[in-house]
Amino acid sequence: MKQKLSNLEQLLDRMDEAGEGEQEVSLDMLMDTIGKRSFGPVLLLIGLILASPLSGIPTLPSTMGVAVFLIAMQMLVRRQHIWLPGWILRRKIGQQKLAKASQWLRRPARFIDRLVKQRLSMLVDGPGGWPIALVCLVLAVTLPLLEPVPFAASSAGVALSCFGLAMIAHDGVLALLAYSVTLGVGGLIVYSFM
Repeated sequence: MKQKLSNLEQLLDRMDEAGEGEQEVSLDMLMDTIGKRSFGPVLLLIGLILASPLSGIPTLPSTMGVAVFLIAMQMLVRRQHIWLPGWILRRKIGQQKLAKASQWLRRPARFIDRLVKQRLSMLVDGPGGWPIALVCLVLAVTLPLLEPVPFAASSAGVALSCFGLAMIAHDGVLALLAYSVTLGVGGLIVYSFM
């Protein structure tokens, strides 16, 4: 059994591990390497995919929006295992693109990992997870709206990454940051459609 994730660099290591020896890597393969029992790592993974240049791949933000919606619903009903439909799990990314995105995220990950620690955990643990799930539902609905604007989904990816990492590290301060980034995403949507 793999050790639980505790930071961003470990997630990037697992992303690289999933792509070893493969031409393409499916979301199912990625989830197998990080685990399907914990919502934080899966939200972090989806957030990192969206925050990276991969968000420019057509239909990827909408597909990830559906995945986030389903995950957030499962968080609200307190499911023990994450379920996603096969058509989302079969979605593939070229291994070279995934490796490039992982490399692109390494430097920020090292910096962020030094700042993250357990604090104000009541904002992410127990009932504190419900507001996170509700905000993730809102972000999921906005992702298809952001898709026409090139790389705009990256802002939602940053918020999802912050929520996922906050859940992993039990860092309520990071959750507060994620809430503020979500407000920025709302502003971006309003600005884009005006």
